[in-house]
Amino acid sequence: MTPPKFPADPTPPATTAESGPPAAPVPALTIDALGRKCPIPIIMLAERIREVPIGHVVAVLADDPAAETDVPAWCMLKSQEFLTVTDLPGAGWAFLVRRSY
Repeated sequence: MTPPKFPADPTPPATTAESGPPAAPVPALTIDALGRKCPIPIIMLAERIREVPIGHVVAVLADDPAAETDVPAWCMLKSQEFLTVTDLPGAGWAFLVRRSY
């Protein structure tokens, strides 16, 4: 008698310390504000965030040091979700913002 066969577990394996941190979400839109001084990166984000569906991510590329505080502050003021910031090769940062509404 053979044992019954069950479908594979649909639950993905849990993340462990060995597998590393979860990958950053893939942006639906990338705004290149490199070389532009604040508040231009914020203005570009405010104008274009409505181009992506709610729940999707926008990446803002900026190299003005003011963007490090301006992007998270704008997200808080506008009730958008600031996800993370990563260094770009060379100079600048990539700010990830999830559209909340």
